[in-house]
Amino acid sequence: MRLGIFGGVFNPPHIGHLICAQAAAVELELQSVLLVPVARAPHREIEHDPGADVRLELCERAVAGDERLEVSRLEVDRAGPSFTVDTLRALSDERPGDELHLILGGDAAAGLGSWKEPEELLKLARIAIAERTGWRREPVVVKLAGLRGAERALFFEMPRIDVSSTMVRRRVAAREPIRYLVPEGIAELIEERSLYRAPAGVQAE
Repeated sequence: MRLGIFGGVFNPPHIGHLICAQAAAVELELQSVLLVPVARAPHREIEHDPGADVRLELCERAVAGDERLEVSRLEVDRAGPSFTVDTLRALSDERPGDELHLILGGDAAAGLGSWKEPEELLKLARIAIAERTGWRREPVVVKLAGLRGAERALFFEMPRIDVSSTMVRRRVAAREPIRYLVPEGIAELIEERSLYRAPAGVQAE
């Protein structure tokens, strides 16, 4: 199976994430795309984090009804920082017959050289890079030059979607609508659990 691996904080997942996953699946002929929510980001704090299990539940709501998309608990259940190379090793052991494709935005791909064991990562998976405004193919290729395995990188196009998790959280905190920015199931869960709400008397950031 040609399997896409799409990691992220997903705090919360939104339509941009799903459109990226769909574009990768269609253009690269992936049979499935696995969303892998980070438990603990290695190099930064996760702002306004409702907890890894809640973010995983949000991801499950996001993919509901789309048989091409799955969610993995791998990083949520693993202790310590969530390093991508460790996740790819585990997936490679779990699914030895699958061809792994790590889905990255152009900005993330350009910084791959600073990740933990980047050449091991490139050995375990092909990287599938979303071309976006500001990070087209040429500058990314230049940044990756010199890394063994980078020549196997694949590029795919995705529509420009100006939605971010930060925007969604801020709108929730400000009591502004998020309908159409996130799948309906996510909006319902955010409402049910009062996620991302600013405390009474506190102005949203």
